[in-house]
Amino acid sequence: MPGRALAFIALALAACSPPPPARIATESPSQGSCEGELHVVNASSRTVDRLFLARLSLEGWGRDRLGQEVLRPGRSANYRATAPGAQDLRIVWADGRAAELRRVDPCATGTIRIEDNRLKAS
Repeated sequence: MPGRALAFIALALAACSPPPPARIATESPSQGSCEGELHVVNASSRTVDRLFLARLSLEGWGRDRLGQEVLRPGRSANYRATAPGAQDLRIVWADGRAAELRRVDPCATGTIRIEDNRLKAS
């Protein structure tokens, strides 16, 4: 019986002791905050009719970022990613041909160059 009493006292004391300190999650400040913006330059000889920028995990391309506009040869525009992280980019020229660039990180890539047969990140 004395062993039982000691076990009971040990459990009672453990129940009364304060809980361990809670971990506090802290975020380290980001190294130069990223706005998620891409500068797209049409260096091709053709007009771009549609431009899509979609998060990798999404199905489909979403809305055309050009809307009623087009991106003529020699012109450029800035587009902000709608979600953080890597993006897929797709353009469709006026003649219906298309080009895609996968896994573009807007925080690591500043410019997308549209060339006659491809997209190039720099």
